[in-house]
Amino acid sequence: MLLEVRNLTVDFVTPRGSVHALRNVDVAVPRGEIVGLVGESGCGKTTLISAVMRLLAENAEIQGGEIVLDGRDILQLGEDELRRLRGDRIAMVFQDPMTALNPVLTIATQAIDIQYRTGASRAEKRRRAIDMLRRVGIPDPQERVDRYPYEFSGGMRQRICIAFALIAGPDLLIADEPTTALDVTLEAQIIHLLRELKNEVQGSLLFISHHLGLVAELCDRVYVMYAGEVVESGTVHDVFHRPQHPYTRALLLCDPARIERPSRELPTIGGDVPSLIEVPRGCVFRPRCPSAFERCYVLPPLYPAAPGHVARCHLLDHG
Repeated sequence: MLLEVRNLTVDFVTPRGSVHALRNVDVAVPRGEIVGLVGESGCGKTTLISAVMRLLAENAEIQGGEIVLDGRDILQLGEDELRRLRGDRIAMVFQDPMTALNPVLTIATQAIDIQYRTGASRAEKRRRAIDMLRRVGIPDPQERVDRYPYEFSGGMRQRICIAFALIAGPDLLIADEPTTALDVTLEAQIIHLLRELKNEVQGSLLFISHHLGLVAELCDRVYVMYAGEVVESGTVHDVFHRPQHPYTRALLLCDPARIERPSRELPTIGGDVPSLIEVPRGCVFRPRCPSAFERCYVLPPLYPAAPGHVARCHLLDHG
């Protein structure tokens, strides 16, 4: 296993009280696989990957758990060790390609700066940058490497961000909703590119997205998060074709691709996401769940639904 997040709990300290953003989260990323994270906005996806990168906000407090990369707990590393880890072992493609690049530096300057650890000559770093830009589909990279970010479209900028993330050959690439700012055509191209590059560099990918269709197409396994907890996980086929948790089923029903008849209204999940300052007792989805019953006031464990497929719901307790 390349990455294992074990029992991770993260709070954010605010004037109104502690926000319990993640609670006892377990996520595993095997070598050579693509793992998806899905869930509504505010469910904890970005907090989770920020904890993996150790890029949490100053008011964040890690209350417990481990983040183990190749047998080493990232939470126990010092700042110098973290700098060596980022880029070389773990790299990240941030959500917004419009702001992820420095607007006053050329692409060449930024690509060369990223390779400061390699010890190669400036000419060799530039050659590597051009080669990586070519691999991600930037036309005429020898000439365009000396341009500024504003001279590229949003899709091109996202490709450049992916090139920067992969230039050091990391073992794990984290992509935080990398297609949010792109149109449908560019979205498909980026997904195809990520799949090809994952096979080329033989690495693993942790992919965060609201787009369930993209996750179904790209990922091997998927974790469904709700209000700071993992409520279901398994292979993409099992979770998408045989969802066991009521929240997963509701989330899939909201996918526009599953709407069979023309309608003026999009399906939604009734109720509101709970406050994470005062987390509901028992099952966190209970206040919105149409299948809730008395036992749901007790926090359910992760029940097995099939080999490698678990869900946090008492309805699976057939005993």
